Amino acid sequence: MNVRAALKGQYRSALAMLRRAIEPCPPELWDGGGYPTPFWRVAYHTLYFADLYLQPTLASFKPWELHRDDYHDLPWPPGSGPAITDPYTPAQLLEYWARVNDLIDAAVDRLDLDAPESGIPWHQSMPKLEHQLHNIRHIQHHAAMLSGRLRLAGEAEVEWVRSK
Repeated sequence: MNVRAALKGQYRSALAMLRRAIEPCPPELWDGGGYPTPFWRVAYHTLYFADLYLQPTLASFKPWELHRDDYHDLPWPPGSGPAITDPYTPAQLLEYWARVNDLIDAAVDRLDLDAPESGIPWHQSMPKLEHQLHNIRHIQHHAAMLSGRLRLAGEAEVEWVRSK
């Protein structure tokens, strides 16, 4: 089994499920829907960290051109933190989604999967390969969270995406 090919397939599948959650989201759910952290912010957080964690190191990360400070963090407890009044649109986040999806192959090929550290200070002691699995789990965690919100709101069901 080729580990890089497996990682690429799992990244593409997890990101495809995130896209399937973003696309049908109605405006009232996008901007809040009664949740302390809006749908768009969870989606942006997921894409931002997927992008960051695909890089060899924190220093090699170049944020998306539309990145805004503090937008990537999910405040704890939910609803705390700085007020954000200018949310990203679905079209903007789908554009960012395409950017992240398009860099999967080159990014995974560039990584030293045998490195004993992740290259990310807050996950420094995690080996690079394990960090990539962590990243995929993070994407899937938030894709599932957002698909659950859609389901509870009576919107489209997000179907499972097989490995690509």
